[in-house]
Amino acid sequence: MKRQVVKTLSAAVAALIVILSALCFSAAASSDANVPPVEGEFVPAGSGAPEGEQAGRPEPGQEGGSGEGATGSKAMATAILLGAACAAGAIGMGLAISKSTESMARQPEAAGKINSAMMLGLVFIETVVIYALFVAILIIFVL
Repeated sequence: MKRQVVKTLSAAVAALIVILSALCFSAAASSDANVPPVEGEFVPAGSGAPEGEQAGRPEPGQEGGSGEGATGSKAMATAILLGAACAAGAIGMGLAISKSTESMARQPEAAGKINSAMMLGLVFIETVVIYALFVAILIIFVL
């Protein structure tokens, strides 16, 4: 029983880490795509970058990397991140609680040990969800 709960929790944590990593990298890549080159930075020929003394400066009326498209992609990445983390956390918690109550019903004498192992697993799952919240806040305010 204990191995099954550990496997379930490990799978939930691994899935969340993969989702968080993919979303962070995609959000960082999409926000870096809108940033114009810095003055004096090497720009390959044919890249569509402006030449001369205007190189590295956004055109009038455009903000470099902080336009509406970047804000929308940040909001979408944050929504997907929090939605996936909360859904996976809720599924993992539900599975852990259901399996632990089943095992407590089968072996009432081991209820104390099962309950403490379940609570430790729930703490780890909730920690991953809180990390997802921190990453979402970083996406909104830093990237």
